Amino acid sequence: MKYRKLGKNGPKVSAIGLGCMSFAGFFGETDEATSHRCLDAALDHGIDFLDTAELYGMGLSENIIGSFLKQKPNAFKLATKGGIVIKPERRFDNSRAYLENALDGSMKRLGVDYIDLYYIHRREQDRPIEEVVETLKGFIDAGKIGGYGLSEISPTTLRRAHAVHPCTAVQNEYSLWTRLPDLGLIRTCAELGVAFVPFSPVARGMLTDAQPNPATMRDTDFRRTNPRFVEPNFSDNRAMIAKFSDWANDRGLTTSAAALAWLLHRGDHLIPIPATRYGENLAQWANAADISFSADDMAEIETILPAGWAYGDRYNDAQSVGPERFC
Repeated sequence: MKYRKLGKNGPKVSAIGLGCMSFAGFFGETDEATSHRCLDAALDHGIDFLDTAELYGMGLSENIIGSFLKQKPNAFKLATKGGIVIKPERRFDNSRAYLENALDGSMKRLGVDYIDLYYIHRREQDRPIEEVVETLKGFIDAGKIGGYGLSEISPTTLRRAHAVHPCTAVQNEYSLWTRLPDLGLIRTCAELGVAFVPFSPVARGMLTDAQPNPATMRDTDFRRTNPRFVEPNFSDNRAMIAKFSDWANDRGLTTSAAALAWLLHRGDHLIPIPATRYGENLAQWANAADISFSADDMAEIETILPAGWAYGDRYNDAQSVGPERFC
């Protein structure tokens, strides 16, 4: 495994992290033992960076990681997130009181007294980002977190936040089928020395050799109503991805490993966090950091899956509340 800096002043972490949303059962049944086997597999492959959130199962993902860390303390660098309120209705709260309570809850569930990276899961638009960063800086000064991050934000929000206190990382969706960060955010992160952490880097399971089937998804799986998983978009997207899979397989690569390798070639400050709860799935892409693409390879991929190729918006109207839009 190769390693990259988590921001200009952050620690070195594996070039590929592990997203732990699946530990909470978002995409199917799960249990602690299965998730623990996945964490063991991550360590076996040199992955030492975990990404979770208070929201994932309302603490379930953090609890599962915490129980693992009781047996193997300090095995991972940790990132978690707060700022989304679910009940009685979904909203965002970036106030000092809410974030402090959320952070303390996350540390308790994880069984740690220090978190390497703490994100605002979504920005509360009516609260100045400068005020939010002052709160996060207070957590840094208190020794609770190593650095702060922002999720689903625009380049201008990053600049305003960074001017108050240097940001460690930005986490937005980015993959071969979601290219919005190419419109300034990846470049801004590089300019400011901020790590860019792509989530859903294998397109919510579509850029794999075992694509999900909407017909078998649980009613609670948000992909069932996501525009890219609804017909006719789903079939059109599968047909496009099949061309990329053929290209990858002809080179002895899995689709997921090739998709992650493409991401890693987009900048040395990118640290993608594919999510899975199964060690055998993780093994399909854990070697992506060792894959070398030439300029011709990257050009071929761009021809097969050019920017904007995906059918359907990345979110429906209800799902799109929260992420910042730009350009």
